[in-house]
Amino acid sequence: MKPPTTRRTRVKICGITSVEDGLAAAHAGADAIGLVFWAGTPRRIAIERARGIAAAMPPMVARVGLFVDPTSAEVQAVLDEVDLDALQFHGHEPAALCRAFGRPYLKAFPVGSGSDLLESLSLYGDASGWLLDAPPREGRPGGTGRTFDWSRVPSTLARPLVLSGGLTASNVAEAIRRLRPWAVDVSSGVEAQDDQGRSRPGVKDAARIAAFIEEVRHADV
Repeated sequence: MKPPTTRRTRVKICGITSVEDGLAAAHAGADAIGLVFWAGTPRRIAIERARGIAAAMPPMVARVGLFVDPTSAEVQAVLDEVDLDALQFHGHEPAALCRAFGRPYLKAFPVGSGSDLLESLSLYGDASGWLLDAPPREGRPGGTGRTFDWSRVPSTLARPLVLSGGLTASNVAEAIRRLRPWAVDVSSGVEAQDDQGRSRPGVKDAARIAAFIEEVRHADV
């Protein structure tokens, strides 16, 4: 009897704001961490702190910088100070800007906004991956904790699929079995919670990170 085939889904833990949380993600088996440089979220991180987190990451854990409609100068200012392996663009950035920095990049797209998704995706054919997320909420293009209709994801894509949007340890296995993405990206789904069960944006929970990654591994088999 042949052993079961395992296809390993990569995991990115986004919205890291401390060395402690970054190391918790790495030790749990995350493939990448996300550092947010957009001012419109409490998960935003200052360049100085981001530099310290990036330097503390062990080998083979990718450091991804997330931007929303930045200027070229804003991205370059971060790259001049922080050792990033890849960039993630979550706004309406033109492809020329995304590819201008000599780094692999992910381009995020909302699913369910009424636009032609495949047409939008085709403009970023040199992206390392296409990240599909829930539509914006209250001015936030990501990290909203909401899922979207997974049936709207095209069955074939020209670039690797990175799935985001409301993923938690409770639903990530189902998402992987249905869509078989290259990677999953989680932020609010692994954050610490207050006494009322509300997420504490930018503060991760090591146990929730570990539980999330464990469910990913179960789904891979």
